[in-house]
Amino acid sequence: MQIGAHVLRNGLFVAPMAGVTDRPFRALCRRYGAGLAVSEMVSSRPELRATRKSRLRREHGGETGPVSVQIAGADPRMMAEAARLNAAEGAEIIDINMGCPAKKVCNVAAGSALLSDEPLVARILETVVAAAGVPVTLKIRTGPSPERRNAVRVAQIAESAGVRLLAVHGRTRACGFRGEAEFDTIAEVKSRVRIPVIANGDIATPEDARRVLAVTGADGVMIGRAAHGRPWLFRAIASFLRDGSTPPPPGAAQIRAVVLEHLDGLYALYGEELGVRIARKHVGWYLRGLPGGEAFRREANAIATAAEQRAAVGRYFDELAA
Repeated sequence: MQIGAHVLRNGLFVAPMAGVTDRPFRALCRRYGAGLAVSEMVSSRPELRATRKSRLRREHGGETGPVSVQIAGADPRMMAEAARLNAAEGAEIIDINMGCPAKKVCNVAAGSALLSDEPLVARILETVVAAAGVPVTLKIRTGPSPERRNAVRVAQIAESAGVRLLAVHGRTRACGFRGEAEFDTIAEVKSRVRIPVIANGDIATPEDARRVLAVTGADGVMIGRAAHGRPWLFRAIASFLRDGSTPPPPGAAQIRAVVLEHLDGLYALYGEELGVRIARKHVGWYLRGLPGGEAFRREANAIATAAEQRAAVGRYFDELAA
């Protein structure tokens, strides 16, 4: 798969997820087989650029390329300026967020709220493509609501504006994450545009990925919540799509190494206090389904220092391996 001059090793994408897809998580997913890992969304509002949250979300030093940064907003000029600034800071692909259903994003007419205003969608895409200087991709949903599915029209607007790739989450804004993803709309989008289309939603296993690709005809799949605590999912999907085989699941020692590396990355990026707090949710995801995992998660959530947190996680997996 190719986005501009960037050739990806496969069509497996890490969905941009606020509070999750920071640099340490992206690095692990890429190592385990993802072709592209998109950053957390970065606000285009000028007054937010210097905040600690925005600066950390733009942190991609040492990251394996191509570096894809997602920007969010509703003002074409602000979005264009955000694209230019992020490209100047090292973004090699700019992704535009028109898929987030969160109220705090939609309440400022950004994210998936934009799907209700197709002329504004066109102005944003045309302005950002003209300004970015790097390839532009787009993430959308199937429409504002089940009664107003307009993903095909938005996809055609995007293609006309010069967007190089489109990811479609198979739910409307109104659906949030409820119900089953509808892949027939994604299939229709794929049949109506020439740019690559990536299918997103309810893909949690290698078998899901193969089924969704067959049903939609999409060029790739985007994995979101299913990758929480399972960065090795991308390796399993890549193997299954290649030859029908699946590697054995990681054992306790391998998971231990991954979790400790992830924790170290979080401490390095965020500092000890914030890194420890952010690490708690990741530790909880890694522990899902493991013996004694829920009891240890509650214990680990009370730990306040990086050294204690790291040591406790190490002991848990040592005992699990024994």
